[in-house]
Amino acid sequence: MKRVREVIVVEGRYDKNTVMQAVDAVVIETSGFGVFSDAEKLALLRRLAGTRGLIILTDADRAGFFIRGRLKGMLDSQNIRHAYVPDVTGREKRKKADSKEGKIGVEGMRPEVIVSALERAGATFDEIPPQTGSKDRITKTDLYSAGLSGRDGSVKKRRELLRSLDLPERLSANGMLDVLNLLFSREEFLDRYFENNVEFSDK
Repeated sequence: MKRVREVIVVEGRYDKNTVMQAVDAVVIETSGFGVFSDAEKLALLRRLAGTRGLIILTDADRAGFFIRGRLKGMLDSQNIRHAYVPDVTGREKRKKADSKEGKIGVEGMRPEVIVSALERAGATFDEIPPQTGSKDRITKTDLYSAGLSGRDGSVKKRRELLRSLDLPERLSANGMLDVLNLLFSREEFLDRYFENNVEFSDK
């Protein structure tokens, strides 16, 4: 499996599951049109576009093209690429009826189709080594040791840290871990955390 450096933006959780079976990547859902009224998620996407780049991968129907067009305008970044799945007539297995346009969406695509779409969009691929060490990555253990996960007051401390980093306060511990590893090396994160250690101390 290949790792994609850019953050991939999809419409929903079934799309996300399909993409994550094809590549190793951070995938963020728009929740359909919900992203347009979610200021925190838009701010996060804007920041990730500037630091890692985004690849927007939506369905090939009218709604999918509307979402990608609106996002491009709202995020106003040069670091956005577009990946397109082909027009395929049919229905996803979990659905009882065809979509309005009778097309299969991202969730119904085979892994090789997803990879091909990302390749055509200019995604940055890296092969994942057989044994990937976590030496340079922020880990769940780091979050626990910092009191940001799994301990009394962790939710409050996590929200305070997220606020200090201009990230959405509602991110879960796992979501925060993904984003932090996109934005910082482990050393950078620890340096920044300890600079704010008084604010997040257990005392």
